[in-house]
Parts: sequence; C-alpha cells; structure tokens
Amino acid sequence: MATKDELLSDVLRLPPEQRAELAHKLLLSLEAGPEEQDAEAEWDSELERRAREVLDGTVKTVPWKDVEARITRRLRQRR
Repeated sequence: MATKDELLSDVLRLPPEQRAELAHKLLLSLEAGPEEQDAEAEWDSELERRAREVLDGTVKTVPWKDVEARITRRLRQRR
C-alpha cells in the first residue's frame, strides 16, 4: 500500500479537473456519514441518467427563457 506522501505525489500529477474532483470527494467523505454518501451516489446516478437522456434525445428539453417565463407567471399568480 502506498504511503500518504506517495499518494499525494501521484495525485498532484493528475489534471486539475481530476484533482478538483478528488478533493471534493475527500472533503465530502469527512463531512458525510454512510447515508449521505449513499444519497450522493444515487444523485450521481440520477444526473448521469438524465444527461444520457438529453444526449440521446429521449427527453424534450425546454429553453431557459420559457422556463423562466413560466416560473415568473406562477409566482405572480400567488400574490
């Protein structure tokens, strides 16, 4: 098994986006208990599924301008 210093040396050779992802996951592991980690893994799977659906065209996307107008209309109706 690699030592902490060896791991750090290896990690520092990764591209910046991979280092950022690893740092994020390490920080989350300090804050989150097993339940939160499970929830995060489920959200990751859900986000990947939704992204796949958008990319393969199985879902219809709505332009932000239309969504924003719909939200604004609903908020005004509540007043």
